[in-house]
Amino acid sequence: MQIHHRSLSERIFHALAFEVLAIGISAPLAAWITGRSIMDMSILTAVMATIAVLWNMVYNWLFDRLQAHRGFDRTYWVRVGHACGFEGGLILIAIPFVAWWLDISLWHALVLDIGFVLFYLPYGFLFNLGYDKIRQNLVAAH
Repeated sequence: MQIHHRSLSERIFHALAFEVLAIGISAPLAAWITGRSIMDMSILTAVMATIAVLWNMVYNWLFDRLQAHRGFDRTYWVRVGHACGFEGGLILIAIPFVAWWLDISLWHALVLDIGFVLFYLPYGFLFNLGYDKIRQNLVAAH
């Protein structure tokens, strides 16, 4: 089984595992850094996670199709590009919601979202690198 052939249930598991772990880390950290309530930041990160789950599934499906079409390996630099592309798209989608929810300007929402990217970019890279390795070992064992 090639890595770019994944079932819908696996895509859902991957996206949910990614987001649940990320929310558990990022919401308290964001509340502490911004001075906002844990409730405000928990709701913000949960809604952003929902958006991200949907974006994650679409983005990774497109990425898998590109890999199948182009035949490249998931090298270190491909994973760097993958993480940057994902986060760039998510920024464009999330900024209006962040501005509305926290009643801040789009500029301040962008700055806050950059803070989230500074967390999520390395997190996404490391999570997906680890996920791919674990998945590769499980597929090889069967």
